[in-house]
Amino acid sequence: MKRIILICALLFLTVFCFGQSNFAKGEELFMQNNPSQAAAFLERAISEEPANPVPFLYLGIVYEQLGRQDEAIAIYRRILPSAGKQSARVASNLGNVYFQKGNIDMAEQYYSQAINLDSSFSNAYLGRANTRIKAGNMQSAVNDYEEYLTLEPRSAQRPNILQLINLIKSEAAAAEFRRLMAEEEAKRIAEERQRLLDSVSASLQSAAESSKSFSSGTESVEQYEGEFVLD
Repeated sequence: MKRIILICALLFLTVFCFGQSNFAKGEELFMQNNPSQAAAFLERAISEEPANPVPFLYLGIVYEQLGRQDEAIAIYRRILPSAGKQSARVASNLGNVYFQKGNIDMAEQYYSQAINLDSSFSNAYLGRANTRIKAGNMQSAVNDYEEYLTLEPRSAQRPNILQLINLIKSEAAAAEFRRLMAEEEAKRIAEERQRLLDSVSASLQSAAESSKSFSSGTESVEQYEGEFVLD
């Protein structure tokens, strides 16, 4: 009996260690920037720990590195509903993949979902800002960049982001100035046109009245057929 118990314990320990070693080995290869070999270990790890979101995250990133974007999306979407504390990260990673694929609408949707799940998840603000730049929503992008810098004041990207924010704001100010100038010019042209129309209309009206008066006087002379008699 003791021997049977010992064998069962050893089998349990072997299975447990094997599961752990798959993830540990996959993680090690991932850290060594060897995604092609890491993938196999991580795939086995998630089959052994289907409720653990961490191997899913690693495998999703590995698929991204290998250019297997659709598989990365499938992995992330599979774990997202049960990712728990990792939900915001998973949603943000989905945003990254869709951004890489050029699907701006879906990218923004998942970045926004990540922010709704965790309003302090800074990477989602940065990703959404970049997405909004692509979409041409400059002011919204600036808001997200500023929120990112608030959450990450020591970010290595801070100088570049500030430079981009200043550029967007200066271009927006220039565009607003051009718009106001265009409005003023359009208003001036419209007023000038109206003055010209009023002047021409008044001139034509005056000419018409003069012609009518002259015509009436001539008619009264021509219609008198009698003789003038002087007393």
